[in-house]
Amino acid sequence: MKKEKLLYNKERQDHFFALLRSEANDIVAKTSSKHRNEIVFKAFLFPALYFSCWIVAMLYGAETSAILFTGYFAMGLLVVVNYLNVVHDAVHNTIFKSRRLNELYVYLFDIMGANSFIWKTRHVLFHHNYPNVNGWDTDIDQSALVKIVPRAPASKLHKYQHIYLPFIYPLFLFNWLLIRDFKDFFSRQRIVHKKINIPFIEYVKLFLFKSLFFTYMIVLPVFVFHIAWKKVLLAFVLMIFTASIAALTVLLPPHANTGSEFPEPDENRRLPYDWFIHMLKTTSDVNGENWFTRFVLGNFNYHIVHHLFPNIHHTYYPQITEKLKRISIENNLPYRSYSIGTSLRMHYQLLKNNSSDFNIWEEDM
Repeated sequence: MKKEKLLYNKERQDHFFALLRSEANDIVAKTSSKHRNEIVFKAFLFPALYFSCWIVAMLYGAETSAILFTGYFAMGLLVVVNYLNVVHDAVHNTIFKSRRLNELYVYLFDIMGANSFIWKTRHVLFHHNYPNVNGWDTDIDQSALVKIVPRAPASKLHKYQHIYLPFIYPLFLFNWLLIRDFKDFFSRQRIVHKKINIPFIEYVKLFLFKSLFFTYMIVLPVFVFHIAWKKVLLAFVLMIFTASIAALTVLLPPHANTGSEFPEPDENRRLPYDWFIHMLKTTSDVNGENWFTRFVLGNFNYHIVHHLFPNIHHTYYPQITEKLKRISIENNLPYRSYSIGTSLRMHYQLLKNNSSDFNIWEEDM
C-alpha cells in the first residue's frame, strides 16, 4: 500500500527554533534531577488512584449508592488525569528511560477503554505532524455532525452545530470507545489508513481490551459484587459523561478556536508555512498556571511547547514556554495564549462561524 505525505514550506525559520531548542535542552540538562522524582511519582500515583476508586466502589457500592456513584465519578476524572500525566507522556517515551517500559504504560489507556494503538497512530503520526490540516489531523476529522475546518464541505446539519454540539459533547467518550476506535480499524476511508497497515494482533487486542473494560466496569459489579444493574449502568454513564466533559475542556482550547489557522496544502502537497511557524499558527496556550494545572492537569495549558518538543516531559514546559515567549516577542512570532473561558468561547464561535447556509427544509434538486 502506497503511503501518502505532505511537505512543509522550504522557507524555514530554523534559526529561531534552533535557539529555542538549545535553551530547552539546557533547561532539561540543568533541572532533570529536580523533576525526576515528580515524574515517577505521578506515573504510579494516578493509576493507583484510578484502581483504588474502583475497588472502593466495588466493596461498598452495593450497600451505599453514594459511594458507588462517587467512585465512578472520580474514575471519570481520573481517566483524564491519567491521560494528561501518564499515557500522553508514555506514548512520547518521556516518563522512563526504557522505551519498553513506556510502551507498557501506554496499555493503561486500553485498560481504561480506549485503544492505545490507534490513538498513538492518530496522535503521533497525524495530529503532531499535521495539526489543523483537514484530511490529515485526526483530531479535526470532519463528520456529518461536526464542521471544524472553515473551508471544509458543509452538511445541512452544520447550520445548527453550535446549538446541538454542546449537548452532544458529553457523549464524546461513548463515541470514542464504541464507534470511533472500530471505524478506524475497519473503515479503509479513515485517515489513519493513509500511513499504516494495522497488524492482525492489534485487532485481537482491540476486542480483548474492550471486553476487559466493560467486564470490570459493568459485568463484575453486577455478577460478582452484587450491585443492582440499574445502579451500575447509571454510574457508568456518570463516569463517561464526567470524563467526556473534562477531556473536552482541556482538548478543545489549543487548536479548535477562531484564533488558530487551518492551513491547506497546495497542488504539490506543500503546506504554506515551515514546520515551526505552522505549529505557532495552529496551536495556542491557555493562560494561568498553578499547582493544579501543573501537578494534576499535566501542564496541558503549555500546548505549543509540547508540539515543538514532544520528546520532553510536560514538567519542563513552563520554563521552556518562558523562553518561547521571549523569542516570540523579540522576533514578532505568532505566539498566542488565551484564558480557558476565552478559548472555549472562541471554540463556540468557530462552530457558529462554520455553520452551513443550507435551509434544512429545502429539498435537494
